[in-house]
Amino acid sequence: MAYAALLSLTQTLEQILGSRPEEKQIKSLHEKLSFLLSFLDGSSPKNTESMTRLEARIRDATYEAEDIIDLHMSKQILSESACQGVISCFWEIIAALKIMMPVFHNSEKYEGLQKVIKKIDSILEDVEKMIGMKDIECSSKSSSSNKSAVVGSDNDSMQIKEPLSGPPPEFKSTSIVEIEDIEVVGKTNDQNDVQDLQPRNSLRATSSKSTSTKKITMVGFEDELLQIKEELVGQSSRLKIISIVGMGGIGKTTLASNIYDDPYIKEHFHIRAWTTLSQEYHVRELLVDLLKSMGDFIDEMIPYETDEFKTRVYQRLRGYRYLIVMDDVWDIKALDELRSIFPDVNNGSRIILTTRLSDVAVYAGSSSLTHHLSFLSPEKSWTLLCQKALGNECCPPDLEEIGKRIAEKCKGLPLALVVIGGVLYKAEKTRADWEFVAENAKSAVTGNNEDLMEILSWSYNHLPYHLRACFLYMGVFPEDYVIHVTHLIRLWVAEGFIKPIAHNNLEEVAKKYLEELIDRNLIMVRYRIYTGEIITCSIHDIMRELCVRKAQEEKFLYITDQKVEISLEVKKNQRHLSIHRKMQYDISDIYDSTIRSLLYFTDSLLPNSLCFQLLKVLEAGDINFSEFPIEIVKLVNLRYIALSYTGIFKIPAAIAKLCNLQTLIVFRNFKGKILLPEELLKMPRLRHLLFDEAFLLCSHGPQNANLQTLSGVIDFRFTQEALQIIPNLRTSGISYYCDRETGLSLYCLENLVLLEQLESLKCNFWRHIPLLQNLAFPPNLKKLTLSGCRISWHNMSLVGSLHNLEILKLKHVVFESTSWKAKEGEFSRLKFLLVERNLLEFWEAEAAHFPSLQILCLRHCPFLNCIPSEIGEIPSLQLIILYECRLSVVNSAHSMLEEQQELGNDDLEVHAFSYSDGKTYHGISNRKMYAAHQKRIIEYKLWSYADYERNFEVKSQMPSKR
Repeated sequence: MAYAALLSLTQTLEQILGSRPEEKQIKSLHEKLSFLLSFLDGSSPKNTESMTRLEARIRDATYEAEDIIDLHMSKQILSESACQGVISCFWEIIAALKIMMPVFHNSEKYEGLQKVIKKIDSILEDVEKMIGMKDIECSSKSSSSNKSAVVGSDNDSMQIKEPLSGPPPEFKSTSIVEIEDIEVVGKTNDQNDVQDLQPRNSLRATSSKSTSTKKITMVGFEDELLQIKEELVGQSSRLKIISIVGMGGIGKTTLASNIYDDPYIKEHFHIRAWTTLSQEYHVRELLVDLLKSMGDFIDEMIPYETDEFKTRVYQRLRGYRYLIVMDDVWDIKALDELRSIFPDVNNGSRIILTTRLSDVAVYAGSSSLTHHLSFLSPEKSWTLLCQKALGNECCPPDLEEIGKRIAEKCKGLPLALVVIGGVLYKAEKTRADWEFVAENAKSAVTGNNEDLMEILSWSYNHLPYHLRACFLYMGVFPEDYVIHVTHLIRLWVAEGFIKPIAHNNLEEVAKKYLEELIDRNLIMVRYRIYTGEIITCSIHDIMRELCVRKAQEEKFLYITDQKVEISLEVKKNQRHLSIHRKMQYDISDIYDSTIRSLLYFTDSLLPNSLCFQLLKVLEAGDINFSEFPIEIVKLVNLRYIALSYTGIFKIPAAIAKLCNLQTLIVFRNFKGKILLPEELLKMPRLRHLLFDEAFLLCSHGPQNANLQTLSGVIDFRFTQEALQIIPNLRTSGISYYCDRETGLSLYCLENLVLLEQLESLKCNFWRHIPLLQNLAFPPNLKKLTLSGCRISWHNMSLVGSLHNLEILKLKHVVFESTSWKAKEGEFSRLKFLLVERNLLEFWEAEAAHFPSLQILCLRHCPFLNCIPSEIGEIPSLQLIILYECRLSVVNSAHSMLEEQQELGNDDLEVHAFSYSDGKTYHGISNRKMYAAHQKRIIEYKLWSYADYERNFEVKSQMPSKR
């Protein structure tokens, strides 16, 4: 964690220098740390003893320096605040710290900083020697070989991306006298680019490769897949449980997922649902997962008791042929708890469960239908390795023998093959690099997780330094946790893991980091939308185990659900504390610790006294608050806060003390409103504000150039003064509850056009309020959602003229008339169109009116006669989804489908849903179906609309509640 520690502290020092650039001592310290950061940035990660020791020294010294500086600064801010009241001005903080500096000069903490600086100087001397030795070795090698990139052959040699000419000029030790006048500033704040300098001991990286969005072909278990499919659709009408058993990482979930998503299986079952149990589960949450998976969960069900949920699931399944997947079952008690909710009415329903434990499968009563997954054969191992390492390319002949040796060393474990394949995918296709893998990849022995950890650790050890903290941070989430990408990225940014890159904001850089980790098969994609954008991700439980192990070794993370308790001293040294169960010790035991992040994934209570003065991240979204915990405003280092509330929730003006705050998320657990102070938008470092039903007044104030997200605010007025404060807003979600007499003129929506950076806008209205005729939308909008308004055709033309618009959702929108005649030149880039609960009767359009459309979704449009036939001629069209529409609309879509099939277009799909008669469900699709069912138009059972919601209309979720 040396790199992450250096990056965090250099960013803090840059804040100081941004206000006091004349401070030579701070500049000197910053130069030293920046040099070490560049040294690691340009070095190929090496798991050698000497380099491991060096990284540990850098990490510990940097942690120590950061703790001293941050602790002192926070104390001075709080001291000045106590004397003068709330400090909301950045420059007042600076002045306060300057006044208090003599106190720091004589303090024990200050003497501690001097000792740390001496440690850093000692580290720099050793790095200089290391670089000097490599320069000599490089010169020697160059004189005898054309391979000028080779700088040495010893195991401790380092690889430098660019030759370093030595440390910055002022690398002498800084004394107390030299730092005496420092004016500390208040806290306001796809590829490994390493060049190969030693082919036999390292890997080179090729150019960045974008994350593939193609479906991965099942490798290794084709026979099992066919057999299980036959069992699912077989003649037996009794309810059957089919178990898939095997060790972690063997491919149980992958096999079940391929079966679950098979087109023929989708056609055969009326209802499909998936839930993951894991080692620690709650029956109520499993039932909620099942209902959500079936598209049957609504907000009104939140107060339900467990038994009520059981009844709801049973009633939902009764009378239909269903397929339930229970993934990762560890405990037979779970089967006893859930067995009664699955009706057996002799209609061919099935349950698939995956488990690592054979006794769970036997207890399920499915001994004759148990599939034990064994390790892959050498041939299939090689096939899988090729797929992950080479993609669609053929293996070069000179690498085939080496590659087969690598595959053999993985001993047929799919997870190991996938991980090693990910490493090879990022490496250059040379014998030297592949020989390196063959020589260093340890065998994964059956049932021996330590050997597996060696292979996984090897993958981690070859991660670029800038990705290591991001990867280990995945360990903070509970097992099988579905992680929303925006949630993860905001946490990474708040933790200081993201290195700024010119012309990219931190969130954009973080997305690239995530894509790199996905390319290396260390993080799994859970859901993408049709554009390829990743919405949710997760990490395999074995990879998570690696994260937890490595994180603890690096003094990085402690998790309260670990089976083995560690000493209090070790807990104090961890930088991040993730709470997955109630803590077994008093939190006061770790008072004044070095913990920077406190993440709750349980409904435990916060301690009476929040004592973590250096805390940066407080993730407490699973804790329900009735009032704002005022102790938070004392944690002046906080960058990220997530809370959940019930009732009227008032955030005090004192939150302005948190001058480092970047993200504030406050979502309601049930009914309620949030009252926000007007000081909130004046906090200069805020990047994201996300609420549920929050009132926010905006008065005059300084520009907040960092704010990107403002969501969940009620009746916000977009005055020119407000827009001057938030000029760079990118995402906004606003609700308006005015009546028709008052109208929308009060809210200055015509000024929206001035938000030139806005890309996503959601506006919810009450009682079908007419939109203003002079309304003008921001020119760079990519996503627009309008709900509950009355819109004229003039305003629809304004929407259509947005040249960058890709997603348009019209929900409960009333058009000026019941006939929509599209115009040429509009919606030129629109890819997704949703029209929901609309009174439209006639729609005239040609292919040229929506030239880029990929997905059309019509929901609850009961009066629409048909879809314009020309829509089917749009070359990019992939999917039409119809939900509760007239039969004539379904027939028009059917005609389009047949016409396209006759023209040889097999890409278009049409799915239709209707619950009009209470039981009958109609659907059509041209998905390539299994065997004799190919190209048949089927009147079939029950598709889950949730499939489309999550893939094409993924809604925002509360970051901590999945």
